[in-house]
Amino acid sequence: MASEVRVRFAPSPTGHLHIGGARSALFNYLFAKNQGGKFVLRIEDTDQARNVGQAKEKLLDSLKWLGVEWDESIDVGGEYGPYSSMERLDIYKKHIEQLLNEGKAYYCYMTEEELEAEREAQIARGEMPKYSGRDRDLTEEQRRAYEAKGIKPVVRFRVPEGQVIKIQDAVRGEVSFESDGIGDFVIARKDGVPMYNFAVVVDDHLMKISHVIRGEEHLSNTPRQVMLYEAFGWDVPTFAHASLILNPNRQKMSKRDESIIQFVEQYKELGYMPEAIVNFLALLGWSPVGEEEIFSLEELATQFSLERVSKAPAVFDTDKLAWMNNQYIKNADLDDVVALALPHLQKAGKLPESLSEEQAEWAKAVISLYQEQLHYGAEIVELTELFFKTEIQYNDEAQEVLNEEQVPGVLSGFLQELEGLDTWDAVSIKGAIKATQKATGQKGKKLFMPIRVATTGQTHGPELPSAIELIGKEIVTHRLRSLLN
Repeated sequence: MASEVRVRFAPSPTGHLHIGGARSALFNYLFAKNQGGKFVLRIEDTDQARNVGQAKEKLLDSLKWLGVEWDESIDVGGEYGPYSSMERLDIYKKHIEQLLNEGKAYYCYMTEEELEAEREAQIARGEMPKYSGRDRDLTEEQRRAYEAKGIKPVVRFRVPEGQVIKIQDAVRGEVSFESDGIGDFVIARKDGVPMYNFAVVVDDHLMKISHVIRGEEHLSNTPRQVMLYEAFGWDVPTFAHASLILNPNRQKMSKRDESIIQFVEQYKELGYMPEAIVNFLALLGWSPVGEEEIFSLEELATQFSLERVSKAPAVFDTDKLAWMNNQYIKNADLDDVVALALPHLQKAGKLPESLSEEQAEWAKAVISLYQEQLHYGAEIVELTELFFKTEIQYNDEAQEVLNEEQVPGVLSGFLQELEGLDTWDAVSIKGAIKATQKATGQKGKKLFMPIRVATTGQTHGPELPSAIELIGKEIVTHRLRSLLN
């Protein structure tokens, strides 16, 4: 076993960074930081048919946005490179040949059609489908006959019979698998490119990975990988399989599940704060000491341990994430909140792409009214609707307020006070409300509610004098006159 802690995150470049992958990367990063070890980012791109252009760059960008940094990878190099599987084909080829020469692997010439027929027959007999081992002991003559027909073989690993593969998992304890239930599995495709289970073992060994920390869905791969380690006579790393992430309905999450936003890039586009996403993901299947829930990345690294990673499934609570992001927004610098929210107002066509100094100040003031309640940047569009329309359609609740008998007197008095103002700001507007109270004798809800509804169209909202200031004198007085008429 390597003395230095070395962990890795090895995504396939098949699309955007999924939240499950982001959690795995985070757990590896936190463990490496906690142990003073190294975090390696490796790209598993052997499944060429599923690879997507620019996916590598997007994966790296998403991790950088989260603040998860690596010590070795395709972009920074390192002494154990290359860090992309397809650049390591010569390394894999040498190790495949070693297993073939030692009789621990063999060529299999079964076609897809034959394999499918075999599988269907096993299912029909009520058996667990697995490769039958038909080509396990072919003679040289039989091999030449297949090759004469132009059949290209795969390479299969010869699974030892009658063995129990025991894994000491740092999260799940002892887990065992029977080799007889696995069947000889493919380690190299017909074109010689290795399968995931083979490439990952060779890479993890040669890169001196000490701990393999990943999601529970990889647990079924582990016995195959352990058998490969043993076939080469290599030390087996410590495995740690974190719990599944369930959706809010406590069902296993799939990438087609629409109850959750599933990709890190989408959270970035919606205006979530990376610190909140990191904090939330860390608590999906790991529990800190004590009751505290808000942690910086540095604080998480100080506390993180595999002993506190849970076996029980973690539920992705969308309300909890919204709450947590709101905590970060409330405590953020206003300029950072503006940077989060302003692009959404521009994208929605509420504000121009290029703002004058006056427009920028106005937008900042409007956004500041909602900093306390904002859950994510894109929410600002709906929240600030009242500032971007001249005419208001009063709903039933608002109309009920406006139908109260004292309303004409309150609105008339308030309009008169506003028209007499020399300065249009929140302080002066607050004074106008007080003067209206004095003149009409109305107070509390009887005073404030009609003014709020008439000027904003809403029965609740941000601090009223500030909102009225930002709507503007011309629009506010127009709204009051229209109602009184």
